[in-house]
Amino acid sequence: MKKKNFFLKAPKSKLFQISKKSSHPDAIYLALSLLLAVLGSLAVFTAGRAYAEFRYDDGTYFIKKQIIWLAMGVAVMIAASRLPVSFYKSVTPFLYVLTIVLLIMVLAIGFVGNGAQRWISIGPLTIQPSEICKLVLVLALAKYFSDNSDKISDRSNTKKVLVFGTLIPFAIMLLPIILVMLQKHLSCIIILGTIGILVIFISGINPKFLYIFLLVGILAVAALALFTDYTKERITVWRDPEAYSLTGGWQTLQGLMAIGSGGLFGVGIGKSVLKHCYVSEPANDMIFAIVCEECGFVGAVLILLLFAAVCQRGFLIGLRSKDTYSRIVACGISIKTAVQVLLNVGVVTNTIPNTGISLPFFSYGGSSLLMMFLEVGIMLSISRDSKIIK
Repeated sequence: MKKKNFFLKAPKSKLFQISKKSSHPDAIYLALSLLLAVLGSLAVFTAGRAYAEFRYDDGTYFIKKQIIWLAMGVAVMIAASRLPVSFYKSVTPFLYVLTIVLLIMVLAIGFVGNGAQRWISIGPLTIQPSEICKLVLVLALAKYFSDNSDKISDRSNTKKVLVFGTLIPFAIMLLPIILVMLQKHLSCIIILGTIGILVIFISGINPKFLYIFLLVGILAVAALALFTDYTKERITVWRDPEAYSLTGGWQTLQGLMAIGSGGLFGVGIGKSVLKHCYVSEPANDMIFAIVCEECGFVGAVLILLLFAAVCQRGFLIGLRSKDTYSRIVACGISIKTAVQVLLNVGVVTNTIPNTGISLPFFSYGGSSLLMMFLEVGIMLSISRDSKIIK
């Protein structure tokens, strides 16, 4: 029986077609990613300038560090794009084990920043393993499904499909999630869970098994949200931020005010008022609110369309890949980017409770930016072997 394809067919628009030069990395995906990185760096400069002046007595503090990370990221991207896909597949088990070790180290020797213990120091480097975990989970699931596709597709043996198609991949997903849960990093739990479930779904397993575990996952997150003080407080503030306007609701209300102040076309680049220590973390988690204020509804929509184009292009690269591992990795990375963008915008607009989610390419931070460029490099490597569209 022919295996059902859960993916949408590639559109005929030239923008969404894979380059005929399949031996070269995809130029459109590269251009869109670099454009987002440049716009993100500009946003970090304008959104973080007032806060940097106040806290560090240097208005260029954030952008100087961001440019260094940007340069490092480009170098990582170039190196990653030149490595064959087979290399990533071969090192995936090592990366998964290393990530688990790093997550355990965070619990043992990690240091606290912004009220959360999520970072570790290795020499001069400060690493947030949960950022690494998002990509590694995609790689681990991709390798597992590519190595066990025959066992998963055997519809005549329901028990085998349940074990190899659902139980084992969910175990691969749950181990890092449990470790992140111990860090009280709710946003990362949601992202990892969403990525894992969607990657498992696109791998072609029997949906009825997936629905059962999806229900269990939703109930687990709901229990975490209802029975832990940290998450209960976030939900309470989310439901009525005005009642906590001087405490937990301050960031949300100021962010919404910034969005509303932007109107249709914005107040102008660099002219935000709310970035002057009104919006918390203006160059980080709440940077999209400042973008909305300065660029308006039109500018915000254009940026979201750029993200949509990058994700769509990534899915196309995955659809045209020659092997299961490459296909799942490309689509998994695109899912990760889309989920993180949607959740960040959801937090900024108070559509979902505030959980501290960074905006890819835009939010200030070295770990996140370097991981984004590594993902771009992997996507470019995969695109070299994508099938030619006639």
